[in-house]
Amino acid sequence: MNTFSLQTRLYSGPGSLKVLGRFTNKHIWIICDGFLARSPLIDSLREAIPADNRISVFSEITPDPTIGTVVQGIAQMQSLRPDVVIGFGGGSALDAAKAIVWFSRQFDIDIETCVAIPTTSGTGSEVTSACVISDPEKGIKYPLFNNALYPDMAILDPMLVVSVPPAITANTGMDVLTHALEAYVSTRANDFTDALAEKAAQIVFQYLPVAVRKGDCLATRGKMHNASTLAGMAFSQAGLGLNHAIAHQLGGQFHLPHGLANAMLLTSVIRFNAHDPRAAKRYARFAKTCHLCPDSANDTTSVNALVQHIEQLKKACAIPTLAAALKEQKQDWSQRIPAMVQAALADVTLKTSPRAADAGAIQELLEELL
Repeated sequence: MNTFSLQTRLYSGPGSLKVLGRFTNKHIWIICDGFLARSPLIDSLREAIPADNRISVFSEITPDPTIGTVVQGIAQMQSLRPDVVIGFGGGSALDAAKAIVWFSRQFDIDIETCVAIPTTSGTGSEVTSACVISDPEKGIKYPLFNNALYPDMAILDPMLVVSVPPAITANTGMDVLTHALEAYVSTRANDFTDALAEKAAQIVFQYLPVAVRKGDCLATRGKMHNASTLAGMAFSQAGLGLNHAIAHQLGGQFHLPHGLANAMLLTSVIRFNAHDPRAAKRYARFAKTCHLCPDSANDTTSVNALVQHIEQLKKACAIPTLAAALKEQKQDWSQRIPAMVQAALADVTLKTSPRAADAGAIQELLEELL
């Protein structure tokens, strides 16, 4: 039996921040990173909140939020006892806010509303039952899934992403495509998640290169913002797979941006999964739905077209090679492979991957990357 639920109320489009005007006489706690706390974007957020509300800010969020940051946030939440929590920022800020609220509720520290406001177009965290928390001492990222992690509201205002730099736009956009593809071939995929994944991918192929080149195009930014949310809805219901299981380790061990890690792995994982007949057929259908090959093409031709178009997209978006991204850390790659293999095997996202991957297969994929 399949289940599908939409638990987050969405508000989208330019000026959608104005929905925050519904809050009156509340204590609103904003969770973000230090950069955003000093940026004009937080001024826009504050201006959208009526003056009769009290605002507090927790700006200790760093890329790959850690267990320690979450614990610190829980302590502050216990002290402040806010009515509304707003996660404001990229995936790290949204994941941290969701985790802080979730764990706090388990200690009977509750709030009225959890709001997610993304300032990048990639993770889809604003509509997912997932968050990723890191343990820097072990070099491991822990993906957590629970329906209680869904935010109550999500605000998708493209005005908040027009200033995102090209490299971050490219990385987060490739994260969207990876979410869509992994949801599409997942063992839990269904008609509902397929529709979301297909639309998300169609938008990425059409609009991501434009967003990278012309970041100030509000219409294009809006499309990519919507694609991120669509793909987030798809994978939150269908699950992910091998690509994310390994990408989490590249982030945990080498602190590579998550979307970049996904992009580096994507075509290798497609080729690996395509040895499974069901996955190959679904990749082929995906390629045809995105108009990457003729409808008459066979599965092999279609999968090859998908791989080629992804490589072309990466080139158009200036996605670097793994060697270039690792820089001086490149010398540590081989010795860290065994730890990454074991952590990938334990990663919860592997459960819905379409083709079983053992330690040898994952090691081979990692060795071929560099």
